[in-house]
Amino acid sequence: MIRTKNLLSTMTVCVIVSLSGCTLPKMVKMSKDQQLTVTPNPLEVHGEEVKFDMSASLPVKMLKKKTTYTADIDYKAGEKKTDVGDLVFNAADYPNAKKEQPKAEKSFSFPYTDDMQRGNLVVTGTAAKGKKAKTTPEMVVAPGIITTSRLVKDPNLVAFAETGYNPNPEFEPTDVAFFFPQGSAQLQTSETRSKRGKFLDAFISEKNVTKTVTVTGTHSPEGAERVNSKLSENRAQAIEKYYRGKMRAFKYNNDTADSIEFVLKPVIEDWQMLKDTLSVTDIIEEDQKSQILSIIDGEGDFEQKEDQLHSLPSYRKLLGQVYPKLRTAQTEILTLMEKKPASELSALARQMAEGRGDTSLLRNNELAYAATLTPDLNEKRGIYEVSVKKSDSWQSHNDLGAVHLELAKKETDKAKMTQLVDMAITHLEMAKNKQETAEVYNNLAVAYTMKGMKNEAMEAVNKAAQQTGNEDVTKAINATKGIMQIRAAQYTEAINTLSQAGDSAVVLYNKGLAQVLAKQYDAAIATLNEASSKQADAWTYYVTAIAAARAKNESTMVESLKKAISADSSLRAKALEDLEFNAFANSETFKNAIK
Repeated sequence: MIRTKNLLSTMTVCVIVSLSGCTLPKMVKMSKDQQLTVTPNPLEVHGEEVKFDMSASLPVKMLKKKTTYTADIDYKAGEKKTDVGDLVFNAADYPNAKKEQPKAEKSFSFPYTDDMQRGNLVVTGTAAKGKKAKTTPEMVVAPGIITTSRLVKDPNLVAFAETGYNPNPEFEPTDVAFFFPQGSAQLQTSETRSKRGKFLDAFISEKNVTKTVTVTGTHSPEGAERVNSKLSENRAQAIEKYYRGKMRAFKYNNDTADSIEFVLKPVIEDWQMLKDTLSVTDIIEEDQKSQILSIIDGEGDFEQKEDQLHSLPSYRKLLGQVYPKLRTAQTEILTLMEKKPASELSALARQMAEGRGDTSLLRNNELAYAATLTPDLNEKRGIYEVSVKKSDSWQSHNDLGAVHLELAKKETDKAKMTQLVDMAITHLEMAKNKQETAEVYNNLAVAYTMKGMKNEAMEAVNKAAQQTGNEDVTKAINATKGIMQIRAAQYTEAINTLSQAGDSAVVLYNKGLAQVLAKQYDAAIATLNEASSKQADAWTYYVTAIAAARAKNESTMVESLKKAISADSSLRAKALEDLEFNAFANSETFKNAIK
């Protein structure tokens, strides 16, 4: 009896072991019917990461009691394998697994490096019960990686300070005032022989190129002046007559004299000049000024107000010491400013840059303007170095830093490029310490971008945006900020920023790229076509092809690819491997486009 019982016990254990041994292989076999979905597929890089969602559904009855099934996820590129994470199904969490499909969903991400571009997302399943486990063969679930977000073009637009120099003809005013006796428009000899008269005589004798002579005749408010309505006009005419007489005396030719426009402005019954005179005189006490202004600003016509002023204790001072200053003819003469021609500015600046010229011969603004006249970056650098020594201003340091950045952009030797950028940063920091401006911070953002210092670049461009700059500087800031936003996967923000960065070909290219990445395909194609119309470029055509491929617009895709490859044959190989065109890989039109 005991022997029979032991035999039954042994058989029971064997059956249990046999059943357990069959469970895991069955799970592995059934896993072939699992449903794994990856979004997006193919994988894409945005910012510095590859992000995706994975959902998994196991077959009904696959998940046995007291078992787990783990989907281990890796990304494989060549010999490199990156652990991404896993999806775990625990039988205890799915009590209805015999009737319903166990389902799970999870978001994943992994950092992108350039050696990951061609690879696959793979899953290896592991069925486990207790300490026993069995794995499935490796399964490819998504190819990778689309790198369109990394096709940004760095505009690296530097900002030079405004020169403060106007190369166009400018007229400067010269002001002379003559005074008249009460009630008279007769220009007195004492006036013409005064310092003012002698100054005007000397001025006219120099025969300066004169555009206009504006004479404003005025009168004081009292009756003797007011009753003569022609007094202000006659005083203005007296100055015109005197001026014309002097031109004849100094032998102006008729054409020169006739080219000068005389503008006569009689001012009648106007209190403003009295108000202006009161504001600067100390002859009248402040409380008395208040009384006078109260009457002037009060009710009544001009004559009534003047009569009221008679009753004031301060009227005698007004009449004797203030009113005479109002009986004038104010003369403003607009004459052409003397300026060196551009050729002379360039020659002098070049000599200074070469150490051969007298740096006192050009003002700071002339020197800064001269630097803009040459396309030679090394010559510009020499001029800005002179400017730094001459003025040591934030503008000169900013501009010297900016030209170092321009030189760095053209340098093919990485060590020399880095040296130029470092020199730029040194001068830009000096400029910033003198004055924080939009130009300086924009250039620092460019410098840090060129050095790969992303955080510092973003901080600088944000500070640049907080400063007040001219339109060109604002556009440069937005162009730089826009590409940073693309690199940070902030595509909608980048579109808005680049919309305020002007319409240069490179700005439109980056805006079109941002629109592609924001899934605004029709808008992207329109923007990229505009960029191509300004500057035909292989990469612009290529990104247009990507936008068209995403929009399932095969004809535009093919046309754009042909143009891209025609402009740059190396894009043929890229298009063959680019997963953006995965859906068209077997299309004859696609194959013909990349021949």
